[in-house]
Amino acid sequence: MTEPVTIRPLSYADLPQVLSIERRAFPTPWSLAMFVLELSKPSGICLAAMLDRRLAGYVVCSRYDTVWHLMNVAVDVTRRREGVASALLGALFDRADRPGERYTLEVRRSNAGAISLYEGFGFRGAGYRRGYYHDNREDALIMWRTVAVQAADRADPEAERSARDDRAPA
Repeated sequence: MTEPVTIRPLSYADLPQVLSIERRAFPTPWSLAMFVLELSKPSGICLAAMLDRRLAGYVVCSRYDTVWHLMNVAVDVTRRREGVASALLGALFDRADRPGERYTLEVRRSNAGAISLYEGFGFRGAGYRRGYYHDNREDALIMWRTVAVQAADRADPEAERSARDDRAPA
């Protein structure tokens, strides 16, 4: 029987399993050093998804000034279509969302499944990075998500103006 997905902070001890998932998930996987760097950033959020007591996926999100950059989302190829990526993204947004908060990511233009997943969480396409992926020179779709300014915040003209000024370009 499959247990529900549980989410916890990603740790250095997870990195051997992370690298195994990463190598099977991507044609140009991240190195150990890249994961160590992201885990060492105090402003980032790195989460692990556990399924049947095993690492099933992870998300790495870094904060750059006023924008969150979703850097890496991966699910073990044997655990895809089981809600792991949705659970990871939901947990990330539970931790980081604030009114007016902005997120960005790049995704392969051909990755319809991932694009659909991100759209389900409110991301919208905003352009392309030509030849972004080194393995085949595929374009990346740039996507943005902005958390709505809540009704209580709209009563404050400065908060509304600040949220409007911070929106990502369309």
